[in-house]
Formats: sequence, C-alpha cells, structure tokens
Amino acid sequence: MSDQSYTVCLCFRRRFKMPVAQAPEEIKKLFEQYSENELMSADGLQKFLVEVQKEDEATIEDAQKIIDGCKNLNENGLQLEPLFRYLFGDDNSPQASPGVHHDMSAPMSQYFIFTGHNSYLTGNQLSSDCSDVPIINALKRGVRVIELDIWPNSGKDDVDVLHGGTLTAPVTLIKCLESIKEYAFASSEFPVVITLEDHLTPGLQAKAAGMIIETFGDILFTPGHEALKEFPSPESLKKRVIISTKPPTECTEAKEVKDEENDKAGEEVALQNTEPSGTEPKQKEAPEYKCLIAIHAGKPKGGLDECLHLDSEKVRRLSLSELELENAAETHGKQIIRFTQRNMLRIYPKGIRVDSSNYNPMIAWTHGAQMVAFNMQGNDKHLWLMHGMFRANGHCGYVKKPDFLLNSNEIFDPQDKQPVKTTLKVTMYMGEGWYHDFDRTHFDPYSPPDFYANVGIAGVPADKNTNKTETVTDSWVPCWNQEFEFDITVPELALLLIEVHEHDISEQDDFAGQTCIPIPELKCGIRAVPLMDKKGDKYNNVKLLMRFEFINPP
Repeated sequence: MSDQSYTVCLCFRRRFKMPVAQAPEEIKKLFEQYSENELMSADGLQKFLVEVQKEDEATIEDAQKIIDGCKNLNENGLQLEPLFRYLFGDDNSPQASPGVHHDMSAPMSQYFIFTGHNSYLTGNQLSSDCSDVPIINALKRGVRVIELDIWPNSGKDDVDVLHGGTLTAPVTLIKCLESIKEYAFASSEFPVVITLEDHLTPGLQAKAAGMIIETFGDILFTPGHEALKEFPSPESLKKRVIISTKPPTECTEAKEVKDEENDKAGEEVALQNTEPSGTEPKQKEAPEYKCLIAIHAGKPKGGLDECLHLDSEKVRRLSLSELELENAAETHGKQIIRFTQRNMLRIYPKGIRVDSSNYNPMIAWTHGAQMVAFNMQGNDKHLWLMHGMFRANGHCGYVKKPDFLLNSNEIFDPQDKQPVKTTLKVTMYMGEGWYHDFDRTHFDPYSPPDFYANVGIAGVPADKNTNKTETVTDSWVPCWNQEFEFDITVPELALLLIEVHEHDISEQDDFAGQTCIPIPELKCGIRAVPLMDKKGDKYNNVKLLMRFEFINPP
C-alpha cells in the first residue's frame, strides 16, 4: 500500500471508527435502553427521538427515514455505530432551523436588525483601504444595515466613500451602490437599509441622489417629503432598499454640515477637520436628495430627555455611542426602552476602537436598540455574539424583539433583578474533526493537541456565566464527559457561547473553534455542534457532541 493510500485509510478509520470506540457511556446506555438485541428499531428510534431528543412530533416514518439514510448493515434498525454517526452528523443540528418563523408584519422598530459600522473598511479605522468587498461580504453573511460615509472627492466634482480625516484610501460611491444592489438579497429577501454619514455640499447631495435613483430604481423605498408616522414592516418591504440619514436643512451653513456621529468628535483618534471643503454658506438643500430619506436620523440639541422625546406624529432614528448608551442606561433605562418601541436607536463603537474591535452588544439589546452597529472585520468574541443573535429566525437579518421590550403598559426595567426562568443543563461529551481540518503540527509540532472548552451564557448581567472543562491531553478526539448547569433569568436574550482552545504551556493558548447559539432556538437532546473559525466561517469537519436539557423549559 502506498503512503498516500495508507494515510487515506488511516483518516477514514480515525473519522468513523475512533470516535465510535470512544462513545460516551451515557450514549451506550441510551442505545441499550431503546434497542433490543443490539438493534434499535424504527419504533425504538421514534421513542428515542421523542423522549431524549424532545422532538415531540417525530413519527415512526421519520425514524425509518433516518434508518434508511444511515449506512446501516441492517435495514430493520440501527446498530450503535450508525446511531453514533447519525448523532454526530450534519442532520442533527443543535439549532431549530424552520426558516423565517417570527411574525414579520410588525413595524421595523420591533426588530433587532443585523447592522454594520463603517461597512466599507477592509481593516482598521485609520489606514486601511476602503472597498466594496467588505460590503459584499457583509451582505452575503446576512447584514441588513450598511453604513457609508460620503465625502466630496479630491476634485470636489464626485462622491467618494471613506473614513474622513484618516489615511483610508477612498472608493467611489457608485461602486458601493452597484455592489449593494447586486448582493443586497443574496442571503435574505428582507429590506436593506443604507445609513449615510453625509459630508456633502447640496450640489453633491443632488449628484448622490441621482446615483441612488439610477442604481436602485423601483426597489428604492421613498415615502416622499413627509416623515413616517410609523415604520413599515419588514414583510411589506421585502427586496426593497431604504435610505437613512439626517435630512438637510433649508439653509445649511458650512460649519453645520456634519454627520450624525460628530458628537463623538472628542473621542476620535487622529481625525482632522471633518467639514467638507469648498462649501459656501446658505446653499439651498437638494430636494431630490431629501425625498429619498425614508428613515430620518438626527440628534436633537439638548440633553437625553430631549433626545428621547416621543412624537406621536412621526418616528425617527437616534444614534448614540456605546459610551453614551452606557451612561444613559444608568439614568434613563426605561425611557430608552419606551423610545425604542416606536423609534429606531442605533449604537456605534466609541472612536478609540481604531483597531475595529467591537463592544458588548447585550446592553444595547436589553434596552431595545434595533441597530447595534458592529465592525464586521473585527473577528472578536463580541462579533461571535452578534453572529449568534442573527442565526435566529432563519438567518434573515431581522429578529423580533421579546414581548417584554414591546409592552407599552408596563415598561421593562433592565436594572430590576429578574427571577430564574429556566436552568440549562449542558453535557460536553467529546469533539472531533481537527485531525482533518488542521495540519498535524498546527497546535503542537511534537505531540497531539491538549484541548479544553469554555461553555458559557452571554446575556443580561445576572445570566453571564462561563465554565471550563478539564484539559484532555495528547488527543485529536478529546472526550470530556462533563456536565454544567446555567440559571437563566432572561432566556429571550441569552446566547450559548462555546469556545475550544488548545492548551500551550509556553505561549498563549491556541484557538480551536467557537460557536454561538441563541437560547430560544436551542434544541434539546444529544446534538452535533459544528464549530466556526474566528471569522465565523464553519469548519469542514470540526464538531462537538453535546447534550442540552432545560429544567423548567422557557
């Protein structure tokens, strides 16, 4: 046998035989419980699906389909090995995936929306290139809100997209718009919002309006001159594009032409003059530009009370930095939630995050903020939480807010201590697949890896909790067989975060995979949990075998 053939055979054995030989004792016992004469019939499998996997509607026919789909030596039932392969297989997902299943007919203000920040940047906030490529990647991942900072080009005769006052190289507005049109609905048919951070003269506003109208045509949602009294629903705006920015005023002096985030000017690092040059005072607004703005943005002058003022005649969007939100949450928590029941709230990273890192989104979600703007190139733990939240509702980019955030009669108080609603019991059995997806020396040049896992809950402060497994040394197929329990007070906003690392004595531990699953969509039972890389892309083979049980289900 050639060396190559031997390696293929070895990988095959490791892939299918080695994990089965190390099957957890609990699974062996469950197999014995639901089988006769070492064979699990369709009747036994159906009972297993209902009683262990909590698939209450599973039928005998469903069980027989599983048996027929397994490479099984006996068509009358499953032996332990094919059952184990099924449990570790792609069809045994830990997350309910019925597609879009939330009510999509409510106003857009009643949804969390997958939102990007400075969506055109390829890297850091100060010197990376601007491009349409990160916009395309974001749309493919399901992002529904794209942010563009628009500025006069060097010749003052066209419109560029760039992070003003920095060394970022520009990309033309028209290129970004054309890419948005091409990829807007690649992953979801629900509406795309373009938030414009506008630094243009009225003449260039008119030019930008022409580009937008010509590019999007009939798919552009334009309510006209008047502000909306209520936001339309995502359902009614399928395959539509929406523009959101500050409406230009009748007489705009040059010093007043700023973007919605210039209130954070003192936070910005290395930013120079943010005013567009060549602007003459008291130029009339571009009416065609104003008519395109469906979601009016702006921060009223005055304190928080003025910013959070409710207007029964119109709805609007307010933007706050992560620091402004943290401070506001201490004094105006219930008022913020009341505001977000009809209006939009967008949260953006503080200016000193020049490395394109992100912040904890939980404070924003707990206060009803719809647009929690993230740097999609950040690849940090907070971005994993964002990915996890928007794996819900069929990955469509819109997640219906919990009822307690929408109740106008009794406003939720985030600072109140909530009772425990459910307890999640997690059993971490084992993992496999690294042998196939990683080079033999990736983790350790001289020996097999030493894997451990962090299993935790991200949510409101009372629910935040993380446990760590023991480290399994010198094994590509770690078997932990450990149980953890998590008390959860607000399961509607909780996420299960799992990380696997390889222990390194002399250096920082190596990353070996992660995933984040919304608790409301977590399926009970023994499940195969696929892991992702730091970017959120799924590995080809790396999976964990875990069991999830709710005590007092949510």
